[in-house]
Amino acid sequence: MITRFDFAPLDGITKRVFREVWSQQFGGADRYFVPFFSPTDQHILTPRDRRELENPLGLPLVPQVMTRRAADFLWALEVLADMGFREANLNLGCPSGTVTAKGKGSGMLADPDQLDRFLDEVFAQASIAVSVKTRLGYQTPEEFPRLMEVFDRYPIACLTVHPRVRPEKYRGAVHLDLFAAALAESRNPVCYNGDLTSVAGVRTLEARFPGLEAVMLGRGAIADPALFRRLRGGPPAAKAELQAFMAQLYQAYQDFYGQVNPASQRMKEVWFYLIHLFDGGERLGGKMRRSRGARDYELLEARIFQELELLDAPLGELI
Repeated sequence: MITRFDFAPLDGITKRVFREVWSQQFGGADRYFVPFFSPTDQHILTPRDRRELENPLGLPLVPQVMTRRAADFLWALEVLADMGFREANLNLGCPSGTVTAKGKGSGMLADPDQLDRFLDEVFAQASIAVSVKTRLGYQTPEEFPRLMEVFDRYPIACLTVHPRVRPEKYRGAVHLDLFAAALAESRNPVCYNGDLTSVAGVRTLEARFPGLEAVMLGRGAIADPALFRRLRGGPPAAKAELQAFMAQLYQAYQDFYGQVNPASQRMKEVWFYLIHLFDGGERLGGKMRRSRGARDYELLEARIFQELELLDAPLGELI
């Protein structure tokens, strides 16, 4: 039975401003994963990264780190420990070509022996708990059993599995058969991540894997900000509630950037997902994506709330 709901890290969206406003308006997540930062061999935490890791609301945050060098990861663990964190997450899932070309993210999955050496050095010296977010492999799902052999050698706090390989990115069917093997055979706790966009979807997964205790949701919780609340038996979001949330978020972005145009750009990124909660949203959603500047954004948002009604049915597979 699923007892823990994690909020996935989506770079560019679920950063500090968003998660603070979202947590105050909706909440329901057990843990919030901070989008990754990449330490360099200079071992300097940039002001931007430090700002993202600050936690004035005391939310249950888990920072995510992406690097291919064990020394850099261990340095990051020391910094995070000094900031009061008790767990860090290793990103082995990012499929971006610019990332994997450097051997980072899911690029590390291409060489299980090198990954083994990395984890051996990290767990021999880690100052706080280390969890891992992974894909099934670099090229094919058949790589996953070998990767599981590596993961099982170490006391990973939680192994979050997105059951796709790097070339699949976020498209196509997930490989639930391989996730089933991971859940059954892993020596470490396992969390599921991938394509969970509705309460019905989570319940279907729970029925198929009754031993599953944790899931990670990302896009679905942006498209339906009340999704975590609904999973706990609470009500869906009302239109007025969503309007108040977006107004507070827009103001928070303006306060953060000190300018209205960057704030409106961030809001457009949220609307890319949120528009699927509205009946007939595709029409104005397309206009929103093509809009230019804060004034266009504000007029289109006003039209969405004035002209469109929320869908009666759950989201399903719309995003």
